[in-house]
Amino acid sequence: MSDSVLIRGGTIVDRDHAARRADVLVRDGLVVEVAEAIALPPGALLLDAQGCVVAPGLVDIQVHFREPGREESETIETGSRAAALGGCTAVVCMPNTDPPLDDATVVQSVLARGRAVGLVDLHPSGCITKGRSGEQLAPLGELYDLGVRVFTDDGDCVADASVMRRALEYSTALPGAVIAQHAEDPSMVRGGHMHEGEWSARLGIPGRPAAAEVTIVARDIELARITGGRYHVLHLSTAGAAELVRAAKAAGLRVTAECTPQHVTLTDAACEHYDATFKMNPPLRSAADRDGVFAALIDGTIDAIATDHAPHAPETKAVPFEEAPPGMLGVETSFAVAHTRLVVPGHLTMQQLLARMSWNPAGIAGLDGEHGRPIEPGTPANLVVLDPDATWTRSHDTSASKSRNDPWHGVELRGRVRHTMLRGFPTVIDGEAQR
Repeated sequence: MSDSVLIRGGTIVDRDHAARRADVLVRDGLVVEVAEAIALPPGALLLDAQGCVVAPGLVDIQVHFREPGREESETIETGSRAAALGGCTAVVCMPNTDPPLDDATVVQSVLARGRAVGLVDLHPSGCITKGRSGEQLAPLGELYDLGVRVFTDDGDCVADASVMRRALEYSTALPGAVIAQHAEDPSMVRGGHMHEGEWSARLGIPGRPAAAEVTIVARDIELARITGGRYHVLHLSTAGAAELVRAAKAAGLRVTAECTPQHVTLTDAACEHYDATFKMNPPLRSAADRDGVFAALIDGTIDAIATDHAPHAPETKAVPFEEAPPGMLGVETSFAVAHTRLVVPGHLTMQQLLARMSWNPAGIAGLDGEHGRPIEPGTPANLVVLDPDATWTRSHDTSASKSRNDPWHGVELRGRVRHTMLRGFPTVIDGEAQR
């Protein structure tokens, strides 16, 4: 493939400029020219962007690609392909693999596999504690030296306050490091399978209360205050936790948060047919919580949209609700869902949505040297071309993922990824993966 690519006819939307119609010329992995009209260089690849938005690539800072250990559900290759089709140029993989990412050798193997696949920049997170047991700190400094910047026991909460305090204190010696928490008090959610409320009572399914999240977030914010550490709330799902983050930011604390597309669009009512596709942790919440998270995303209290892409082999979800593992697909559909539910109705502008899906998450995860950058000469050509008017119906049968636990199956969406480019290489052209 040519070292030069011309993206023609799009409207550029990025962090530092007003939306502008311009062509973009890419050569040797960098943006080299942005102008109203650029002649096609000899031998260059032409990508049509008429009627589309040209933007910095999306950055998903919470995905589960299951490798190593559960490759029957997803692999780094299939997950990376889904992410590229979803417009991502970078992802942060969660460490709840088997073995977990608490060891330099395992992290190095994941990094190497991500580079070999080459469809997205794959950045492993590292465990906060050894074995994600919540007891003894993992070798944070050793993992940091490999490039790890996000530390989390995601899938499990660090319930011991003294352990969480030590992690936050330690992280202050690691520039750019962030301690990210799956905020559910395990003593309050043990045995629960959906949000505790009206629907859990109706369905006879044990619940996971919103208070389990709120209490951990409140505790951790106080720990962030006394340590000066950077604290990030993974997949925030409750109105109460959103209020705590809002207050922490007003107080000048180093606190950020993300939410998922499902937590700002769906509620626990989606579980009414006992369909385990809609089982996740933290669970889909009440309408009041959904509305509180939605408002916090709109006003900027919540910094980022991340998918918590959690594939599971089909047979593991085809069981009674209480026996199924939690998790949903999302990395391939996140832009389309967010655009449909947030931009089309006028709640966010395209630039505001891209802030939450590109440059904000890149900054949280320490990836903003390469990703989420303004589109101007000299910056890395990690780009996405988005068609905001494309209307399509999602089918899990065409998913790049190995799994099918897709909450958006059969849903009509507006907005679609047309092209994705990683360091000047088109990973997706006209909606088709190139590897």
